[in-house]
Amino acid sequence: MLNTMLEKAKAAMKNAYSPYSKFQVGVCIRTDCDQLFSGCNVENASYSTTLCAESSAIGSMITAGAKNIKEIVIVNSGNTPCPPCGACRQRILELSSSPDTKIHLYDSNDTQHTMTINELLPGAFAPSHLEE
Repeated sequence: MLNTMLEKAKAAMKNAYSPYSKFQVGVCIRTDCDQLFSGCNVENASYSTTLCAESSAIGSMITAGAKNIKEIVIVNSGNTPCPPCGACRQRILELSSSPDTKIHLYDSNDTQHTMTINELLPGAFAPSHLEE
């Protein structure tokens, strides 16, 4: 499944709209029901309105009615595996099916680094804090 996810993330990355940074990112999310959702980054001249690839894929996942992220592949056009930004880490945490949800990071040379959402966002503010 991981190879399929990597190919889908790479395909999404090719469609990235990144005229300013020239830094393309593609993502493939696997849900707890093994559905796959892809996304790419969409930049804007007003940088704060840029849509991250992770957010793009999460939006597609939610639109389709899925709610639980089991695993994610994130690939970028640079020479170093790049983790998601803070806002996307929070989104991933919110929708992760487990604290051990795996995030697989790849660069343009297929160098891989795998982390869990808890490793990416330790001590995070989570939905459970609102239940107290």
